[in-house]
Amino acid sequence: MTDKTLTGSFAGIDVGGTFTDLVHYDSTARAVKLAKVPTTLDNQSHGVLAALDAAGVDAAALDLIVHGTTTTTNAVLERQLCKTGLVTTMGFRDVLELGRRTRPHAYGMTGQFRPLIPRDLRLEVPERMLADGSVHVALDEHALRDALAQLVQEGCEALVIHFLHSYANPAHERRAGEIAREVWPNGNITMGHTLISESREYERGVTAAVNASVQPLLRRYVERLADKLSERGYDRDLLVMNGNGGMVSARVVAEEAAKTVMSGPASGVMAAAYTGRRAGIPDLLTYDMGGTSTDVAMIRGADPAVSHEIEVEYAMPIHVPMVDVRTVGAGGGSIARIDAAGLLQVGPDSAGSTPGPICYGKGGTLPTISDANMALGRLNPDRLNTGAGGVSLDTIRDAFASLGAGLGLAADEAAAAVLRVANAKMADAVRMVSISLGEDPRDFALFAFGGAGPLHACAIARELGVPRVLVPARPGITNALGCVVADLRHDFVATVNKPLDACDMDEVHALFARQIEDGRAAIARERVEIAEERIAHSVEMRFIGQTHLLRVPLDSAKPSREELQALFEDAYFKRFQVRLPEIRPALVNVNSSVVGRRPEIDLSALIDASERKPSLPEAQTATRPVFFEDWTDTPVYWRDHLPADATLSGPAIVEQMDCTLVLEPGDTAEQDDDGNLIVTVGAGA
Repeated sequence: MTDKTLTGSFAGIDVGGTFTDLVHYDSTARAVKLAKVPTTLDNQSHGVLAALDAAGVDAAALDLIVHGTTTTTNAVLERQLCKTGLVTTMGFRDVLELGRRTRPHAYGMTGQFRPLIPRDLRLEVPERMLADGSVHVALDEHALRDALAQLVQEGCEALVIHFLHSYANPAHERRAGEIAREVWPNGNITMGHTLISESREYERGVTAAVNASVQPLLRRYVERLADKLSERGYDRDLLVMNGNGGMVSARVVAEEAAKTVMSGPASGVMAAAYTGRRAGIPDLLTYDMGGTSTDVAMIRGADPAVSHEIEVEYAMPIHVPMVDVRTVGAGGGSIARIDAAGLLQVGPDSAGSTPGPICYGKGGTLPTISDANMALGRLNPDRLNTGAGGVSLDTIRDAFASLGAGLGLAADEAAAAVLRVANAKMADAVRMVSISLGEDPRDFALFAFGGAGPLHACAIARELGVPRVLVPARPGITNALGCVVADLRHDFVATVNKPLDACDMDEVHALFARQIEDGRAAIARERVEIAEERIAHSVEMRFIGQTHLLRVPLDSAKPSREELQALFEDAYFKRFQVRLPEIRPALVNVNSSVVGRRPEIDLSALIDASERKPSLPEAQTATRPVFFEDWTDTPVYWRDHLPADATLSGPAIVEQMDCTLVLEPGDTAEQDDDGNLIVTVGAGA
C-alpha cells in the first residue's frame, strides 16, 4: 500500500440500469458528498448532470471526473447498434456467422443467433496473409475502394477491416486503413489487429465488430457530456472507466470503444478490491445486486481476475481485457411468475425503474424481489409512499397472495419462496466464478454491495459456506466509489502461437519488454497523479490439439522455457486435476498489465463520525416483525448512528441512505475503522 494520499477534489459517477450514483471526495476538507438519482436512459448525460446537482457539486471546482457508463454495454445487449460494414479476406465473409458452431442451449435444438453485421454488409476483397506472416495474395486496392464505396452508399456509419492472419502481419490492414481514411465520411474505422493481436479470426472479428458498432454511440455521448460539463466550467480531463478496471481519457476512449463494455461492473469490483485491501481481507467474492441484474467476480490478493475471453452473451466473445464479471438476471426489480410447467421463476424480466416494483408506487403491478423483501418486513414499510401515487402494504401482499394461489402458498410463504429461488440463482452465479475455476468459496469473504446486495448477502453466504461477509460503508454507491479509487491500467496481448519447445525465448522476453514500454508510455500520456507503478505478466497456454486457453501468471518478464512448462502443468492440474506429461504444450499469447496506482483515499470519510451514537441501543430506531423461518420481532438500526465499536447479533436490520442489510439469525457483525461491517455467518436459527 502506498503512503501517498490523494489530493484535490474528485467526482466518481457511475451510470447503472436504474440509478446514476455519485461520490464526491474533497481531500482538503476530508469531506464526502453522495447522490443517487434515476438514470436517464434516453440520454445518460442528463442523469450525470442531475447527480452533480443533487450532491451540490460545482463542476468548475473539480480536479477530476471519472465516469463509468453503460452506453456500450446496453447497446450490445439490446442490439441498439450503429449500421456497420465489414471488409474482409476473399472467402471469409461468413466467419462472424459460422462462429464456433455451438448451440445457444447445450442440450436444446432451438435458439437463434444474429451476427452483429448482416451478410449484405460483409464484403470480400482479394488479399491473403499466411499464418507465418508472409503474403500469399496481394491486397487488391481497386476492389477495396469499390467495397468501401458500396458500404458508404449503403449508409454505414462505421467500418471494420478484418483480414486473415493480421495478427502475424498487419500490413494489409494498415494499408486498407489508409485508403479507408481517404474515402470514409468519418473517423469510425476499426482495424482488427489494433484492438487485439491474437490468432483466432472469429473472436478477433467479433471484437472488432463490437468496437465499430458502438464507436459512434460512445463518441457522441462523451462529446455531448464533455460539452455539458464545459458549459458548467469544468476544464479538466474527463476519464472513462474501461472494462479492465482502469481509466482512459474521454478524448480517445471511442477509438477502443469495445474496452468500455462492462465498465460499470468493473468499477464496483475495483472498489471492492480497494476496500478489502484496506480492511485486511484481500480474498473476496464480490456480489453486486442492483435493480435489474446481479454481477459477481473473484478477487485474489486484492487483485481482481481479468480475462481476455469474456462472452457477454451467446456467440458474443469480446476478447479485450475485462474484469471477469458474471451476470445473472436477478435484481431488485426481477419479476416473479409461475411458468407453463407450474414452477416459480424469478427474472430475468425486470420491472426496471419505470414503472418499477410495486413498492416504488409508480404503477408497477407485478411482484418482484424488492416487493418480497417489503412484504416480509426486510425493507422499511414507511418508505412505501415514495412514488407519485403511493401504494399500501396490503397491495403488495395481495400480489403475493395471487402468486401463491397457484403454488398452494400463503402470501408470506410465496414471498419467502421468491427470495429462496432468487438466492439460489445468485448463489449459482457465485459458484461460476469460484468452484468452476477450481476455487473454494469457503476460502473467501463475500463482498456485498449494490442497492440490494446486503439484503441477500448473509443468506447467500450461508448457502455457499462462505464464513464472512464484508459490507462496505456505502454499498449502494460502491460502483461510483470505484471510479474515484480506480487506477490507470493498460493491458497488452501478443500472439506467439507456437509449441513451447519451438519458441525463441529471447523473442518472448522482447515481447514483454515492448509491452512494458508501451504501457508506461500510455500512462505517461494521462494527466493523472500516480503514486506507484505495478506491472504483472502472464501467458496463455494450451496442450497441442486443444482449443481453449489457460492463463498462467508469471513472477518475471524473463521466464525460462522450463519455468513456463512447469507453471502451465501445475495450473492445468489445479484446474482439471489431471496431468498430461505425454502431450506437448503450446505458448499462444503473452500478456502484460501496466498499472499506475493512484494515491490512497481515506474511506473512513464515507461515514460522518458526528452522527454516531454513544451506544447501540441509541442507534436503534425501531423494532418490527420480519419473516425468516417465521415472523420474528427484529431490532432495526440506522447505520450512521452505530457506535464505532458496534457489535450486532442477528436477527437484525441495518438501514442507511442507499441500502438495507439483513442479519440472519445466528449472524454477528462488527464495524472496522473504515466503517465496514464485517459479518461472521452463523449456522442459522
